[in-house]
Amino acid sequence: MGAQVRVYKRRIKSVKATKKITKAMEMISASRIVKAQRQVTASTPYADELTAAVTAVAGGGDVKHPLTTEAEAPKRAAVLLVTSDRGLAGGYSSNAIKAAEQLTARLSGEGKEVDTYVIGRKGVAYFNFRGRGVKESWTGFSDSPAYADAKRVSAPLIEAVGRDSADGGVDELYIVFTEFVSMMTQSPVERRMLPLALEPSAVEARGDKRVQPLYDFEPSAEEVLDALLPRYVESRVYNALLQAAASEHAARRRAMKSATDNAEDLIKSLTRLANAARQADITQEISEIVGGASALADASAGSDR
Repeated sequence: MGAQVRVYKRRIKSVKATKKITKAMEMISASRIVKAQRQVTASTPYADELTAAVTAVAGGGDVKHPLTTEAEAPKRAAVLLVTSDRGLAGGYSSNAIKAAEQLTARLSGEGKEVDTYVIGRKGVAYFNFRGRGVKESWTGFSDSPAYADAKRVSAPLIEAVGRDSADGGVDELYIVFTEFVSMMTQSPVERRMLPLALEPSAVEARGDKRVQPLYDFEPSAEEVLDALLPRYVESRVYNALLQAAASEHAARRRAMKSATDNAEDLIKSLTRLANAARQADITQEISEIVGGASALADASAGSDR
Protein backbone atom coordinates (compact mmCIF):
# COMPACT_ATOMS: atom_id res chain seq x y z
CA MET A 1 0.00 0.00 0.00
CA GLY A 2 2.96 2.34 0.58
CA ALA A 3 3.69 2.25 -3.14
CA GLN A 4 0.08 3.30 -3.85
CA VAL A 5 0.44 6.34 -1.59
CA ARG A 6 3.60 7.38 -3.45
CA VAL A 7 1.74 7.09 -6.78
CA TYR A 8 -1.04 9.34 -5.49
CA LYS A 9 1.48 11.89 -4.20
CA ARG A 10 3.25 12.01 -7.57
CA ARG A 11 -0.06 12.53 -9.36
CA ILE A 12 -1.07 15.28 -6.93
CA LYS A 13 2.26 17.03 -7.52
CA SER A 14 1.81 16.79 -11.30
CA VAL A 15 -1.77 18.13 -11.19
CA LYS A 16 -0.70 21.02 -8.95
CA ALA A 17 1.98 21.98 -11.49
CA THR A 18 -0.62 21.88 -14.28
CA LYS A 19 -2.98 23.97 -12.17
CA LYS A 20 -0.33 26.69 -11.79
CA ILE A 21 0.06 26.85 -15.57
CA THR A 22 -3.67 26.98 -16.31
CA LYS A 23 -4.20 29.61 -13.60
CA ALA A 24 -1.43 31.77 -15.03
CA MET A 25 -2.86 31.46 -18.55
CA GLU A 26 -6.31 32.36 -17.24
CA MET A 27 -4.96 35.54 -15.61
CA ILE A 28 -2.99 36.51 -18.74
CA SER A 29 -6.03 36.08 -20.97
CA ALA A 30 -8.22 38.04 -18.54
CA SER A 31 -5.78 40.96 -18.61
CA ARG A 32 -5.57 40.94 -22.41
CA ILE A 33 -9.34 40.92 -22.88
CA VAL A 34 -9.59 44.44 -21.47
CA LYS A 35 -7.12 45.81 -24.03
CA ALA A 36 -8.82 43.92 -26.86
CA GLN A 37 -12.25 45.25 -25.83
CA ARG A 38 -10.93 48.80 -25.86
CA GLN A 39 -9.51 48.33 -29.35
CA VAL A 40 -12.82 46.92 -30.60
CA THR A 41 -14.72 49.84 -29.08
CA ALA A 42 -12.29 52.33 -30.62
CA SER A 43 -12.32 50.80 -34.13
CA THR A 44 -16.04 50.07 -34.51
CA PRO A 45 -17.26 53.71 -34.94
CA TYR A 46 -14.66 54.35 -37.65
CA ALA A 47 -15.61 51.18 -39.51
CA ASP A 48 -19.34 51.99 -39.23
CA GLU A 49 -18.95 55.58 -40.41
CA LEU A 50 -16.68 54.55 -43.28
CA THR A 51 -19.28 51.97 -44.30
CA ALA A 52 -21.94 54.70 -44.18
CA ALA A 53 -19.76 56.98 -46.32
CA VAL A 54 -19.14 54.28 -48.93
CA THR A 55 -22.85 53.47 -48.94
CA ALA A 56 -23.64 57.16 -49.46
CA VAL A 57 -21.23 57.34 -52.39
CA ALA A 58 -22.59 54.18 -53.96
CA GLY A 59 -26.18 55.21 -53.38
CA GLY A 60 -25.71 58.86 -54.31
CA GLY A 61 -26.30 58.23 -57.96
CA ASP A 62 -26.35 55.69 -60.73
CA VAL A 63 -22.84 54.46 -59.98
CA LYS A 64 -21.72 51.31 -61.80
CA HIS A 65 -18.58 50.43 -59.93
CA PRO A 66 -17.20 46.88 -60.08
CA LEU A 67 -16.87 46.75 -56.29
CA THR A 68 -20.46 47.82 -55.57
CA THR A 69 -22.36 46.35 -58.50
CA GLU A 70 -23.81 42.86 -58.18
CA ALA A 71 -22.62 40.46 -60.85
CA GLU A 72 -25.47 39.12 -62.98
CA ALA A 73 -24.24 35.55 -62.61
CA PRO A 74 -21.55 35.35 -59.90
CA LYS A 75 -19.22 32.44 -60.52
CA ARG A 76 -16.52 32.73 -57.88
CA ALA A 77 -16.44 33.85 -54.25
CA ALA A 78 -13.67 34.41 -51.71
CA VAL A 79 -14.04 33.43 -48.05
CA LEU A 80 -11.68 34.87 -45.45
CA LEU A 81 -11.58 32.69 -42.31
CA VAL A 82 -10.19 34.04 -39.04
CA THR A 83 -8.90 31.43 -36.53
CA SER A 84 -6.27 31.43 -33.78
CA ASP A 85 -2.54 30.77 -33.84
CA ARG A 86 -2.59 28.94 -30.51
CA GLY A 87 -4.79 26.32 -28.92
CA LEU A 88 -6.15 25.91 -25.39
CA ALA A 89 -9.14 28.11 -26.27
CA GLY A 90 -11.93 25.55 -26.17
CA GLY A 91 -14.01 25.40 -29.34
CA TYR A 92 -13.05 28.88 -30.55
CA SER A 93 -11.27 27.90 -33.77
CA SER A 94 -13.36 24.79 -34.49
CA ASN A 95 -16.60 26.81 -34.31
CA ALA A 96 -15.25 29.40 -36.76
CA ILE A 97 -14.05 26.65 -39.11
CA LYS A 98 -17.46 24.98 -38.93
CA ALA A 99 -19.18 28.27 -39.86
CA ALA A 100 -16.78 28.72 -42.80
CA GLU A 101 -17.42 25.18 -44.00
CA GLN A 102 -21.17 25.76 -43.90
CA LEU A 103 -20.77 29.01 -45.86
CA THR A 104 -18.52 27.27 -48.41
CA ALA A 105 -21.05 24.46 -48.83
CA ARG A 106 -23.84 26.98 -49.37
CA LEU A 107 -21.87 28.95 -51.95
CA SER A 108 -20.85 25.74 -53.73
CA GLY A 109 -24.49 24.70 -53.76
CA GLU A 110 -25.25 27.94 -55.58
CA GLY A 111 -22.79 26.93 -58.30
CA LYS A 112 -19.93 29.20 -57.22
CA GLU A 113 -16.28 28.29 -56.96
CA VAL A 114 -14.85 29.24 -53.57
CA ASP A 115 -11.34 30.54 -52.89
CA THR A 116 -10.40 30.21 -49.22
CA TYR A 117 -8.12 32.63 -47.40
CA VAL A 118 -7.11 31.72 -43.84
CA ILE A 119 -5.77 33.65 -40.86
CA GLY A 120 -4.31 31.63 -37.97
CA ARG A 121 -2.30 28.41 -37.64
CA LYS A 122 -5.31 26.40 -36.49
CA GLY A 123 -7.19 27.10 -39.72
CA VAL A 124 -4.10 26.46 -41.85
CA ALA A 125 -3.48 23.14 -40.07
CA TYR A 126 -7.13 22.14 -40.59
CA PHE A 127 -6.95 22.55 -44.37
CA ASN A 128 -3.44 21.10 -44.67
CA PHE A 129 -4.43 17.99 -42.75
CA ARG A 130 -7.30 17.39 -45.19
CA GLY A 131 -5.17 18.10 -48.23
CA ARG A 132 -7.25 21.12 -49.22
CA GLY A 133 -5.27 24.04 -50.49
CA VAL A 134 -5.93 27.64 -49.54
CA LYS A 135 -5.41 30.63 -51.78
CA GLU A 136 -3.34 32.48 -49.20
CA SER A 137 -2.76 32.33 -45.47
CA TRP A 138 -1.35 34.52 -42.68
CA THR A 139 -0.17 33.59 -39.20
CA GLY A 140 1.45 35.10 -36.14
CA PHE A 141 -0.89 37.92 -35.14
CA SER A 142 -4.27 36.43 -34.25
CA ASP A 143 -4.15 37.39 -30.56
CA SER A 144 -2.77 40.90 -31.09
CA PRO A 145 -3.53 42.22 -34.60
CA ALA A 146 -2.36 45.58 -35.89
CA TYR A 147 -3.78 47.70 -38.69
CA ALA A 148 -0.75 46.82 -40.80
CA ASP A 149 -1.81 43.17 -40.57
CA ALA A 150 -5.29 44.09 -41.81
CA LYS A 151 -3.77 45.97 -44.76
CA ARG A 152 -1.57 42.98 -45.60
CA VAL A 153 -4.57 40.64 -45.55
CA SER A 154 -6.82 43.03 -47.48
CA ALA A 155 -4.45 43.68 -50.39
CA PRO A 156 -4.85 40.33 -52.22
CA LEU A 157 -8.59 40.29 -51.47
CA ILE A 158 -9.15 43.72 -53.02
CA GLU A 159 -7.01 42.70 -55.99
CA ALA A 160 -9.08 39.54 -56.47
CA VAL A 161 -12.34 41.48 -56.35
CA GLY A 162 -11.01 43.96 -58.91
CA ARG A 163 -10.27 41.21 -61.45
CA ASP A 164 -12.76 39.45 -63.65
CA SER A 165 -13.71 35.95 -62.50
CA ALA A 166 -12.46 34.55 -65.81
CA ASP A 167 -8.99 35.89 -64.91
CA GLY A 168 -8.97 34.33 -61.45
CA GLY A 169 -10.85 37.14 -59.72
CA VAL A 170 -13.89 36.82 -57.48
CA ASP A 171 -17.39 38.27 -57.66
CA GLU A 172 -18.10 38.18 -53.93
CA LEU A 173 -16.06 38.54 -50.75
CA TYR A 174 -17.08 37.06 -47.39
CA ILE A 175 -15.43 37.05 -43.99
CA VAL A 176 -15.99 34.51 -41.20
CA PHE A 177 -14.85 35.45 -37.72
CA THR A 178 -15.91 35.16 -34.08
CA GLU A 179 -17.87 38.15 -32.84
CA PHE A 180 -17.27 39.26 -29.25
CA VAL A 181 -20.67 39.58 -27.56
CA SER A 182 -19.67 39.36 -23.90
CA MET A 183 -17.15 37.70 -21.63
CA MET A 184 -19.26 34.54 -21.69
CA THR A 185 -20.59 34.65 -25.26
CA GLN A 186 -18.62 34.68 -28.52
CA SER A 187 -20.45 33.78 -31.71
CA PRO A 188 -18.99 32.80 -35.11
CA VAL A 189 -20.53 34.99 -37.81
CA GLU A 190 -20.30 35.35 -41.57
CA ARG A 191 -20.49 38.72 -43.30
CA ARG A 192 -20.46 39.67 -46.96
CA MET A 193 -18.12 42.60 -47.46
CA LEU A 194 -18.22 42.96 -51.23
CA PRO A 195 -20.15 43.79 -53.30
CA LEU A 196 -21.32 46.33 -50.77
CA ALA A 197 -24.99 45.92 -49.93
CA LEU A 198 -26.70 49.31 -50.08
CA GLU A 199 -28.22 49.21 -46.63
CA PRO A 200 -29.31 52.10 -44.39
CA SER A 201 -26.45 53.94 -42.77
CA ALA A 202 -25.44 53.33 -39.20
CA VAL A 203 -27.19 56.56 -38.18
CA GLU A 204 -30.45 55.46 -39.79
CA ALA A 205 -30.09 52.00 -38.27
CA ARG A 206 -30.00 53.63 -34.83
CA GLY A 207 -33.35 55.25 -35.54
CA ASP A 208 -32.04 58.76 -36.19
CA LYS A 209 -34.68 60.48 -38.37
CA ARG A 210 -32.63 63.56 -39.22
CA VAL A 211 -32.32 64.50 -42.86
CA GLN A 212 -29.20 62.95 -44.32
CA PRO A 213 -26.80 65.15 -46.31
CA LEU A 214 -26.46 65.15 -50.07
CA TYR A 215 -23.04 64.71 -51.60
CA ASP A 216 -21.26 66.16 -54.61
CA PHE A 217 -18.33 64.07 -55.78
CA GLU A 218 -15.16 65.49 -57.30
CA PRO A 219 -13.81 64.47 -59.71
CA SER A 220 -16.37 61.61 -59.91
CA ALA A 221 -18.17 59.07 -57.74
CA GLU A 222 -16.23 56.24 -59.39
CA GLU A 223 -12.87 57.74 -58.37
CA VAL A 224 -14.13 58.37 -54.86
CA LEU A 225 -15.17 54.72 -54.64
CA ASP A 226 -11.76 53.66 -55.92
CA ALA A 227 -10.21 55.51 -52.97
CA LEU A 228 -12.78 54.59 -50.31
CA LEU A 229 -13.38 50.91 -50.92
CA PRO A 230 -9.85 49.70 -50.08
CA ARG A 231 -10.13 51.65 -46.81
CA TYR A 232 -13.53 50.11 -46.26
CA VAL A 233 -12.22 46.56 -46.67
CA GLU A 234 -9.21 47.25 -44.47
CA SER A 235 -11.34 48.76 -41.69
CA ARG A 236 -13.78 45.86 -41.79
CA VAL A 237 -11.00 43.26 -41.74
CA TYR A 238 -9.25 45.11 -38.90
CA ASN A 239 -12.46 45.30 -36.86
CA ALA A 240 -13.08 41.58 -37.46
CA LEU A 241 -9.51 40.76 -36.35
CA LEU A 242 -10.01 42.75 -33.15
CA GLN A 243 -13.35 41.09 -32.48
CA ALA A 244 -11.74 37.70 -33.06
CA ALA A 245 -8.80 38.53 -30.78
CA ALA A 246 -11.11 39.56 -27.94
CA SER A 247 -13.16 36.39 -28.50
CA GLU A 248 -10.01 34.25 -28.48
CA HIS A 249 -8.84 35.68 -25.16
CA ALA A 250 -12.30 35.27 -23.63
CA ALA A 251 -12.55 31.67 -24.87
CA ARG A 252 -9.07 30.86 -23.58
CA ARG A 253 -9.80 32.44 -20.19
CA ARG A 254 -12.98 30.40 -19.88
CA ALA A 255 -11.21 27.18 -20.97
CA MET A 256 -8.33 27.75 -18.56
CA LYS A 257 -10.72 28.53 -15.70
CA SER A 258 -12.51 25.28 -16.39
CA ALA A 259 -9.17 23.44 -16.47
CA THR A 260 -8.12 25.05 -13.18
CA ASP A 261 -11.41 24.08 -11.53
CA ASN A 262 -11.06 20.52 -12.81
CA ALA A 263 -7.50 20.39 -11.47
CA GLU A 264 -8.73 21.48 -8.03
CA ASP A 265 -11.41 18.78 -8.06
CA LEU A 266 -8.85 16.18 -9.13
CA ILE A 267 -6.44 17.24 -6.38
CA LYS A 268 -9.19 16.88 -3.78
CA SER A 269 -10.12 13.45 -5.13
CA LEU A 270 -6.51 12.25 -5.20
CA THR A 271 -5.92 13.64 -1.70
CA ARG A 272 -8.87 11.64 -0.37
CA LEU A 273 -7.57 8.51 -2.08
CA ALA A 274 -4.07 9.09 -0.69
CA ASN A 275 -5.46 9.60 2.81
CA ALA A 276 -7.53 6.42 2.51
CA ALA A 277 -4.46 4.48 1.31
CA ARG A 278 -2.36 5.91 4.17
CA GLN A 279 -5.06 5.02 6.70
CA ALA A 280 -5.18 1.51 5.26
CA ASP A 281 -1.40 1.30 5.69
CA ILE A 282 -1.66 2.42 9.32
CA THR A 283 -4.51 -0.01 10.00
CA GLN A 284 -2.51 -2.84 8.47
CA GLU A 285 0.56 -1.95 10.53
CA ILE A 286 -1.51 -1.85 13.73
CA SER A 287 -3.09 -5.17 12.85
CA GLU A 288 0.35 -6.69 12.27
CA ILE A 289 1.62 -5.33 15.60
CA VAL A 290 -1.45 -6.59 17.47
CA GLY A 291 -1.20 -9.95 15.72
CA GLY A 292 2.48 -10.22 16.55
CA ALA A 293 1.85 -9.29 20.18
CA SER A 294 -0.93 -11.87 20.40
CA ALA A 295 1.33 -14.53 18.90
CA LEU A 296 4.06 -13.71 21.42
CA ALA A 297 1.58 -13.80 24.26
CA ASP A 298 0.26 -17.18 23.13
CA ALA A 299 3.80 -18.52 22.79
CA SER A 300 4.74 -17.27 26.23
CA ALA A 301 1.62 -18.83 27.79
CA GLY A 302 2.39 -22.16 26.12
CA SER A 303 5.96 -22.20 27.46
CA ASP A 304 4.75 -21.49 30.99
CA ARG A 305 2.56 -24.58 30.85
